[in-house]
Amino acid sequence: QVQVVESGGGLVQAGGSLTLSCTASGLRFADYAMGWFRLVPGKEREGVSCISRLSGNTYTADSVKGRFTISRDNGKNTLYLQMNALQPEDTAMYYCAARDGYLGAGLALRPDWYRYWGQGTQVTVSS
Repeated sequence: QVQVVESGGGLVQAGGSLTLSCTASGLRFADYAMGWFRLVPGKEREGVSCISRLSGNTYTADSVKGRFTISRDNGKNTLYLQMNALQPEDTAMYYCAARDGYLGAGLALRPDWYRYWGQGTQVTVSS
């Protein structure tokens, strides 16, 4: 049974930083492209950043480029999202997702491409 679990969310002031983590079990982590997505009530789920199986390729939304960095440690079955210079508009539920296969640019930030999802971790940025 595949399980994807996010952690690291919380309340932070504008300009602050947080690091999200995501662990995946029940699958061979190194075979899966991984992504971070976020959801604000009333809006569509937004692709934030994603990373290929061996970290060779990353794709990041323009809205967070230069502030957020995705990385992974295949030895620890863990995905990370380092978030710096957080702004109130970054407030959302953040989800981790996994999909086996090649991560192409056209599909990378599309939520419907991913197969397994976590329950999410809330990030709230106060002004």
